[in-house]
Amino acid sequence: MSLLVVGLSHRTAPVSVLERATLSRPRQGELLHDALATEPTAEAAVLATCNRIELYADVDKFHAGVAELSTLLARHSGVGLDELTPHLYVHYEDRAVHHLFSVACGLDSMVVGEGQILAQIKDALAVSQDLHTAGRLLNDLFQQSLRVGKRAHSETGIDRAGQSLVTFGLQQFAGTDPVAGDAAASLTAWAKGKRALVIGAGSMSSLAAATLARAGVAEVVVANRTLDRAERLVAILGEPGGTGVSARAVPMDKVAAELTRADVVVSCTGASGLVLTAQDVADAIAGRAVEDAVSGAPVTSPVLLDLAMPRDVDAAVHDLEGVRLVDIESLAEASADAPMAADVDQVRTIVSSEVETFGAAQRAAHITPTVVALRTMAADVVAGEIARLEGRLPDLADKERAEITQTVKRVVDKLLHAPTVRIKELAAEPGGAGYADALRTLFDLDPEAVASVSRAERPRWNDTDPRGESGIEVPGAAHLVRLAEAPGRTGAPQGIAGVPLDVTGVPPNVTNGRNRGRA
Repeated sequence: MSLLVVGLSHRTAPVSVLERATLSRPRQGELLHDALATEPTAEAAVLATCNRIELYADVDKFHAGVAELSTLLARHSGVGLDELTPHLYVHYEDRAVHHLFSVACGLDSMVVGEGQILAQIKDALAVSQDLHTAGRLLNDLFQQSLRVGKRAHSETGIDRAGQSLVTFGLQQFAGTDPVAGDAAASLTAWAKGKRALVIGAGSMSSLAAATLARAGVAEVVVANRTLDRAERLVAILGEPGGTGVSARAVPMDKVAAELTRADVVVSCTGASGLVLTAQDVADAIAGRAVEDAVSGAPVTSPVLLDLAMPRDVDAAVHDLEGVRLVDIESLAEASADAPMAADVDQVRTIVSSEVETFGAAQRAAHITPTVVALRTMAADVVAGEIARLEGRLPDLADKERAEITQTVKRVVDKLLHAPTVRIKELAAEPGGAGYADALRTLFDLDPEAVASVSRAERPRWNDTDPRGESGIEVPGAAHLVRLAEAPGRTGAPQGIAGVPLDVTGVPPNVTNGRNRGRA
């Protein structure tokens, strides 16, 4: 296995970089196709959320893989390579598996324990499957990560650390501790009777609308560029057995009017520019003040929760008097101070165990083509000897010939059974990759025969790509990755153009992942 992940997240990059590095669905597809067109990459998948962009790949060259994937991330995200590099991290082989499993369990989320990441991982897998960029390794990896995430949520109380980014954001207004037992009651008390405006009708906006409805708001108004989607969300909220909240859909050109009535506003769209400017909010406050004066009601200002990346609400709204804006940046600051649930340690134990199990399965699968090639060679030897026997004894009866053939096959099967079972067990252990090489050497197996089995198991879609080894032109490629020392020794790995990269799981002097024994 030569699994490589290159990415950036809220842990390594400021919001100012993350909001410019977002990838739309079409651009994700372009990134995957370009990744597969490079020589080192056999499979690719991208995990893109509001808080992270990670490119997963099966590569046969570590250094070239990091160079290519980093350059592609910069090209498709629109952030220059020099600016992006200091915020990139790199995980390799088992460390890459550990990273994705931790992400799936919510350990790497802005709100520890949130469960929405599982849906995002599932979506990332579906995209790579639809585009035929995920092969056996990434299919196995992503499907197992979903199982590990579900196991963590079912066997531990990690959910107590944080239900979702939406809930965590709303709790900032309610002034509740997201881990405290009374958090739900406090949120309900805060939301009761309020009028909510939700801008957008995607998964995050839908979650926000449902959360607000369950918390007891008096009304939910959904605004969306495509009115049909807003109406579908409203219909779901009003279904029998649902929240029973009063809900209605409006087009985007009605947002300004609804803003004057709303007590709480949640925005999460895919817009590339601002949805609400500071002037929009200021005008809404002024209009609301007039209405409150006429009705004699106390003058109030709305609270705004911006969950979009890039941001929907102008950051200048923070400066408006009496208005509170909570955005991704302020959520990151708040989550850093949030208490960690005791279950986090238990989840980490689950992740470590699952990484070992996955690695063992992959290492065992790696030797399978060699075992198949050995058994094929043995079958060919048996067939050749039976043919020679028929030439020497042409008058041999069919019954006797069949009995001799079966006897020889049984002898060969019995001779091979114990060694092949044992070598699979040994290969599954850490450091067991060399057993495949030993088996090929001992039995003088044809490397092409082994390779043909591997190709049959996991097709490589870029075999016919006419470009050379690099696939794309990489400026200064010789300096893109320079590992000064292996992890755990003195010194630090150097990254692109000499900028340090956060590299984990890279053994010393790696030149070719498959030649050193893929797992």
